[in-house]
Amino acid sequence: MAPSHFEAPTDVEAAIALLSRRPGARPLAGGTDLLVQLRLGAATPDLFVDLKRIPRLMATSLDSKGLTLGAAVPAAEIVENASIRSLWPGLVEATALIGSSQIQGRATWGGNLCNASPAADAVPAMIVCGAKIVLAGPGGEREVLIEDFTTGPGETLLERGELVVEFRVPAPAPRSADAYLRVTPRSEMDIAVVGVGVQLELDREGRVASARVALGAVAPTAVRADAAAEALVGSRLDDAALDRAAVAASTSASPIDDRRGTAAYRKSVVGVLTKRAARIAYERAQAR
Repeated sequence: MAPSHFEAPTDVEAAIALLSRRPGARPLAGGTDLLVQLRLGAATPDLFVDLKRIPRLMATSLDSKGLTLGAAVPAAEIVENASIRSLWPGLVEATALIGSSQIQGRATWGGNLCNASPAADAVPAMIVCGAKIVLAGPGGEREVLIEDFTTGPGETLLERGELVVEFRVPAPAPRSADAYLRVTPRSEMDIAVVGVGVQLELDREGRVASARVALGAVAPTAVRADAAAEALVGSRLDDAALDRAAVAASTSASPIDDRRGTAAYRKSVVGVLTKRAARIAYERAQAR
């Protein structure tokens, strides 16, 4: 294997310059995916660009507009932040499922997103919260919706020299809440067979005023199941509305057969999880 080099820039501009100059350069945030790929021979970077010494990528800011979180902030910091947990419980639930406690000390939202796995837990949860990312590269900065970033398994919108700088999650509306659920073969540290995120906003009478549903591990990328969300709007989450949402979510899925589950099983489970996650989000929204 050719020798690799290591650089640890302290600002975004320097990181962009390093990534632009070397075609084989790879950004290193947590390294929990990249180092595994390196050992398997799936990645052969000739330059690691460490992002954890860049203050903007390690910053967390929470105000009335929402959350701005650096792409290299460890998952453990997110899970342990009581304010984030209170405002976006589903997003924190998904983050807490990224590996073990030890892995969460290094793993990041940026890595979970950029690895572009269809089964990434944080991605459906981000989508239903309306999250965006800021990308920085040689041409400047641009903002992208989470659901538009991944184009296929292992494929993203990132151009040469670009990196994810930060995540922006808008403040939740009053009487709204989110939830995330998944199914795995094992109870801990496994890849999702199906993941479902739901976000609901209620009106003053307790009816669903707006909804978002996103599915993971049932298509080449995370899927926004708009028909499932629409099935919930206007209801007080009665059984009929939940059944309609479950059918719509299953229809939105286009899974495959693999060693973790069949396509038929995934289509069935995605409907079940949509109903369960919707009930949890509804109860949380009522409590607000």
